Amino acid sequence: MRIGVFGGSFDPVHTGHLLVAECCREQAALDRVLFVPAAIPPHKQNRLLATAEHRLNMLSLACGGNPYFAISTDEMDRGGISYTVDTLCRLRLKQPADELFLVLGPDALAQLPGWHEAAKIIELAELIAVERHALDDVQAVVRAPELKALLGPQRLAQVIASRVRMPAIAIRASDLRTAVADGQSIRYRTPRAVEQYIATHGVYRSAAQENGLPD
Repeated sequence: MRIGVFGGSFDPVHTGHLLVAECCREQAALDRVLFVPAAIPPHKQNRLLATAEHRLNMLSLACGGNPYFAISTDEMDRGGISYTVDTLCRLRLKQPADELFLVLGPDALAQLPGWHEAAKIIELAELIAVERHALDDVQAVVRAPELKALLGPQRLAQVIASRVRMPAIAIRASDLRTAVADGQSIRYRTPRAVEQYIATHGVYRSAAQENGLPD
């Protein structure tokens, strides 16, 4: 099977995440997109996340009913800082016959050379670079010397040729958290079931959760 590995904090999951997953599934001919919510993302160690339970419940509501979407709790079960290389290694051991494809937005792709064991990551999985129409330019991103050195010419060409294009939707989880804390509507930016879950459980009502990096 061709498995797309889509990691992140999903704090909260929103329409943009789901559209990324669906576009990757279709354009990269994936059999399944595996959402992997992080325990502690390496680049967000200083921000208070919603609990693992809340983030997992919201993700389950968002993915429910789509037979091509699945969720892995591997990183949450491991706890601590969630390194992508560890997740890919464990998936490779569990499912040795599957082809793994790592889903990356332009920002993540640009930062890839600084990731923990980046060279091993690109040996474990092929990269799917996501490009939002009129907002992102994968070809510009891969011109960075560090990324060119990491990928090499053959893999670099493959990333450009196989990039996934999606509509220009610019929804950020940080904007949703801020809106909830300010008592504003988040309707249509996240599935209705997720919106209702956030309201019912009082997630993100504290502005203190808004410190740190956006996502």
